[in-house]
Amino acid sequence: MKIAIASDHAGYKLKEEIKKYLRYKYVVKDFGTNGEDAVDYPEFGFPAAECVANGICDRGIVICGTGIGMSIVANKVKGIRAALCYCGEIAELSRRHNNANVLVLAGKYLDPKSAKEIIDIWLTANFDKGRHQRRIDKICKYEISHFLT
Repeated sequence: MKIAIASDHAGYKLKEEIKKYLRYKYVVKDFGTNGEDAVDYPEFGFPAAECVANGICDRGIVICGTGIGMSIVANKVKGIRAALCYCGEIAELSRRHNNANVLVLAGKYLDPKSAKEIIDIWLTANFDKGRHQRRIDKICKYEISHFLT
């Protein structure tokens, strides 16, 4: 599995911890940022989400201080279903019910151990399909009819 990862300055330290953790099991493509100097999260979140939407990466993980900004950014990209997850149960449900393809984390509110637990659950949970597929299909239909590209 190939994973796109990105953060802003507030998520940088957590991103670096996650990269170290994931690199032994997965291919990780880092979209930045590369330090703690203040940056604008859209510059890093959009390319990571686009990489997933275009099928270059299988999944994405994006991180900012609260996770809210990166959630907004990632969900602007056609084909992305980004979920801001703060515990394992929510991470599992985001995959099982929503087939989330981008995980969003709050760099200021999650310690590395908790983030790794959330990531492990999110990466191994499978989409339940069934009635949930019908809902995903409605989202995709909306995107097709409302996005220009």
